[in-house]
This record gives sequence, C-alpha cells and structure tokens, in this order.
Amino acid sequence: MACTAPADKPPTDPTGSPQDTADSGDPRPTYDPSLSLAANCWADIDPIAAGFPDYEGLGAVAGSCSGTHHQDIRDIERVVFLGDSVTAGTPPTQIEDFYRNQLAEGLRERFGADLVIDDCSRYGARTDDYLPEQIPGCFPEPEERRTLVVATNGGNDLFAAAEVVLEGGTEVEGLAVLERAVDHHREAMQWFRDHPEHFPGGVDIVMANVYEFTDTTGNLSGCELADTFGIGGEVDSVVIATQYLNAEWAKIAVETQTDMLFMNEGFCGHGYGRDDATGPCYRGPGAELWFDPTCIHPSTAGHTAIAQMFLDVVDH
Repeated sequence: MACTAPADKPPTDPTGSPQDTADSGDPRPTYDPSLSLAANCWADIDPIAAGFPDYEGLGAVAGSCSGTHHQDIRDIERVVFLGDSVTAGTPPTQIEDFYRNQLAEGLRERFGADLVIDDCSRYGARTDDYLPEQIPGCFPEPEERRTLVVATNGGNDLFAAAEVVLEGGTEVEGLAVLERAVDHHREAMQWFRDHPEHFPGGVDIVMANVYEFTDTTGNLSGCELADTFGIGGEVDSVVIATQYLNAEWAKIAVETQTDMLFMNEGFCGHGYGRDDATGPCYRGPGAELWFDPTCIHPSTAGHTAIAQMFLDVVDH
C-alpha cells in the first residue's frame, strides 16, 4: 500500500523552539544533554503548570526537543505509517502537505530516492486497531528490509473515554477506556520487539504522544466547532487524561526502547488557547495556530511541524 506522493519540498521548522540541529546556520541553540528537558526546551512556558509528565523521571532519554533518543535510526530501506487521521491526513490540508508526505520527502533525502513508503493508517483508528488490522496489513510476512515505523494514535481513544462520561458514565468507566488503550498500545509496541524473526533487517519505531487543542486550559469551546460537535465547555479532565496517556506512552517507549515524539509539548501554545496570556503554554502574541477548524486535526503549519519533529528524532 504505497502512500500518496510526498511534497515537492522538504519541511521547514516553524517552531522557533530550542532544538538540536546539524545546520550551523540555524539560530536555535544546540540541545544540551547536561540540562533538563524543561530547561532545554520549555523555558519559555510553564511545563509544571501545564502538567507535562516528568519524562526523565520515567526513564526517557531525550535527543532533542522533539522526542526521545532510544534508537540509532540509520540505513532505513522501508517506512511504514500506522495510526489515526493525523497520519492519514484530512482536508482542508492538501494531500502533499500531510505530514507523512512531507516526512517521506525528508526521509528520501536522508536514505535515498528508492526508499519504500507504505501507509496503513486510517481515519478514526484507535490503539486497538494496531494488532488486529494495521500491523498485519503492512507486515503480512517477514520483512528483510530495515524498516522505520511511524505513527500517531491515542486521540480517538481519548475521545472515546470522554464520550463515556458525557453519556452518563462514571469517571472510573472513562478511565477504564484509557487503561485499555494503554494496554493495546503496549501490546503493539511489544509485538515489534517480541518478533525479531519478523524483522531480520531490523526495525525502528517512532510514535507520537497525544496532543489536545486547548493549550492545557481545558477550554474546549475555544474552538468554535467544539460546541457543534458536542465536545465544548470547560473540561479539565481532558487535559488530565491527555497527560496520563502521554506518561504511559513514555513508559512504554522506555520499556520497549522505541522512541516517542513530544507532539503535545510542541503543539502546546499553538492551539485554540494560544491567546490566553494566563495559560501555562502561552508563547506570546502572534503564536501560530497549528490546528485546523475541526479542532482536532493539524493545519498545514501543524503538519509541517510534526514532520520536522519526526525528522529531528530520526536525526538524533
């Protein structure tokens, strides 16, 4: 299943965040491993008030402000995309601007024009789609080529848990939905590590963590369509649930020595609460919106940012 054609230009980094870079002309500071992740990357916001998990305390090793560095990703011959609609891509963003197509172009520049690209992501997918559907679909037989697996997933599990509560269920029942999502995510990541015979050429995995569009304010109605979709209001539990999933995603990345993208942290301050100067992720006036009008999907700028984050993890 080949993905659509990549963009005709490599992605650029619109964040302005301090990140390591191989380009000596880049004004961003080099990532200093002697400093904490927060000091390197989030000094301009308030990660404690935002509730960011203590990734280093969970054993994660960061390689840049974009994600962890648990693998030495090199000599890739095939790239496989798994996950949800963030990866599959949605309008109004143009197909060539989907992050997976921008990322494909960047990876071809690094690993060669003959790099094989396959896509098994699906709109509406949850973590329980990995093992019964997506992984068998893209890996029906042993893979001789060195492979990089890339995915975003968990947002639909988050909303499934919220729907349980909105429909009259208890918070305990909502938490149970999230716990099952964590189990499914762990089982999928562990599958790659438990079956080395399926990947004689080797396999590296980079999974994004889960973002939310309120900039940790909990004000879902900041996005106009949220009320139309029935997900509006002030709901702090959405932020708490997001950070819960992200802590669990990080634990799984450490356990399985896979890598995790700090997508939520990168997007915080570029959501629908970006103009709230009292918010923990306020980055100053004029911060760019990285979400599209659907509230939950990236804009073109958001897709470009995600592509660059994945490239940063690959490079470091």
